[in-house]
Amino acid sequence: MKPRILLLIAFLTLTACKREQKKSPSESVSISNLVQYKEENGNVHIRSGNFGYDFKQNQLPFKKIILLNASMAGYISALGVENLVIGVASPEYIYSDKIQNLLKEGKIQNVGNEQKYDVEKILSLQPDAIFTNHIASFDNTYNLLKDNGIQVIFLDEYMEQKPLEKTAYLKLFGKLFGKEKEAITQYDEIEKNYNQLKQMALKGKDRPTVLANEMYGDVWYLPGGKTSVANFINDANANYILKNNTDEKAVTMSFEEVFAKADQVQYWVNAGNHVSKKEMLGMNPVYSKLSVFNKGKMYVITGKEKAKANDFFESGVVRSDLVLKDYIKIFHPELLPDYQLTYMKELQ
Repeated sequence: MKPRILLLIAFLTLTACKREQKKSPSESVSISNLVQYKEENGNVHIRSGNFGYDFKQNQLPFKKIILLNASMAGYISALGVENLVIGVASPEYIYSDKIQNLLKEGKIQNVGNEQKYDVEKILSLQPDAIFTNHIASFDNTYNLLKDNGIQVIFLDEYMEQKPLEKTAYLKLFGKLFGKEKEAITQYDEIEKNYNQLKQMALKGKDRPTVLANEMYGDVWYLPGGKTSVANFINDANANYILKNNTDEKAVTMSFEEVFAKADQVQYWVNAGNHVSKKEMLGMNPVYSKLSVFNKGKMYVITGKEKAKANDFFESGVVRSDLVLKDYIKIFHPELLPDYQLTYMKELQ
């Protein structure tokens, strides 16, 4: 008899635990240290930096949105929801053919640019939400839109320095557009590809030394040692010249300071959007003093560029695996003999 009583108690305890689990709130989904979201009772709460948003079940998924930043178009295109976009700012910087065609057809409106947004047009379109980076100087405009009942969502994905965390914004967009399963599937595939490529890079025959970015005037803006560029270079099994730096932003140096560190550099990446080494030299003759300029290999991020639009800053924000693959092809070409660069291009 006693074993039956113990079995009954165990069963009741397990059932109670299961009931308790059902009542517990949903766990928060962490995109990064900056962004998290959580669904509870059909409502979605988002925390993005210093901003919080709450959306009720009847407000989602969004049906009409406006994008004020071209980089966010990458997430929209990845999920195939370009038809939800009714307005964009600075359309000349958007690479997506589908969005450009919708602009030509008048289904997407031009709502201004980063100098001045067309507030009247935005109000007339009555979007469910506007997606943008937060720019403090536009706070008055943001407040005016909010006062007129328009939701302005600030997502500063450009501040993310871990490549896969930038990709993970896809999951948040998926939640807001009713494409959560598709978004998670895509993210999981990209994450898997990225980690496999990272392991492949370790098989490279050497670990070359790398220089990045270029000069503006008399100042060289190098990516800090904890920036996304530095992380890509490290994950591609290469030795970035500022690898020991701990900054998550650009580090300014004079040419002389860079020259002193660049003696062993074999590759120069993200060297602007120049069309040739000759053109680059015409803008800044001191580059000719660098060994990598004369004997190494140089790459620019213009592999997918049309006029002012560059897909590196659009789909490249989502496809961190393809960006990493480009870097591995550059530093360890023997590992990917048949792969053609996607976003990068060698400067001749």
